[in-house]
Amino acid sequence: MSDRAWFYADGGKQLGPFSETQFRDLIANGTVSGASYVWTSGMENWQRAQDVPGLLDRPRPPGPPNLASAGGTGNNLGGMPTAASGTNAGAATGGSLWIDFGIWDLTWRSIVLGICSMLIIPLPWVLVWYLQWLVPHLQVRGRPNLSFQGPAMQIVPWYFGAIVVMVALAMTGSDVLSNLSIVVQMVLQWLFIKWLVANLAADGRPLGLSFSGSVWAFLGWAVLGVVSVITIIGWAWVYTAWMRWFCNNIQGTRRAVVFNGSGLEFLWRAVVGAIACSFIIPIPWVYRWMMRWGASQTELFSRDAGAVNG
Repeated sequence: MSDRAWFYADGGKQLGPFSETQFRDLIANGTVSGASYVWTSGMENWQRAQDVPGLLDRPRPPGPPNLASAGGTGNNLGGMPTAASGTNAGAATGGSLWIDFGIWDLTWRSIVLGICSMLIIPLPWVLVWYLQWLVPHLQVRGRPNLSFQGPAMQIVPWYFGAIVVMVALAMTGSDVLSNLSIVVQMVLQWLFIKWLVANLAADGRPLGLSFSGSVWAFLGWAVLGVVSVITIIGWAWVYTAWMRWFCNNIQGTRRAVVFNGSGLEFLWRAVVGAIACSFIIPIPWVYRWMMRWGASQTELFSRDAGAVNG
């Protein structure tokens, strides 16, 4: 068994191949549980890990603590695994996150979300539907089967309250008061972040996370982001610093969330992405490319030891 490559299924996707040592790392950190479906050569079909003789109760072979995993494929469980062609499971055995999703799934769902955003009223319910699809595609080491469990009715009061306030400001006829609607929109974004973080779950259980960043700090970052545009390129450094602030304020976990992306890395990607998006068709690919980079720059570190901790 030690010479065989292992695969496991998560969210309808096949991840792997993994060596014996890598696979036991996944079992040890909880990414692969007894209920997970697994496959290796010699098995006729996918089986739950708990049903594979000797898999869960066999001592874990010694090895380095942070082994790099092989890439995973996105096939469904209908067939046998094929050779790896990417790095879908990179986050499972490393400190950084990984996200992946189908382009066509992203495209039609994003179109529906955009239409409902213009219609205003159905947005809370469609937003929940969108997040329930998107979040499970994020791979976080030690947090199997990530999901979003936030109900739409939690955001309905302040969402429609913000709309009423913005309409009232617009009806005053005052340019100064009308501009306050921008502040209302930023507060709405801050509330959305708190709601999103608080409703993340793993393996069907709430993670108990919270976002502790204040609304005043969030508004300050937003103002700084707008002002930085006059520097032509300075906004890239502001937005990566803003992302670090956001990650540092995720509480409720023994692991610190750290964003390592630099302003220069973000800048050239944003420029390339903007050029590609001008041709319209590449927009979904650019969106996925940017999200993959952002996830790869986000790592989990032990708050006590300062080392990557799964």
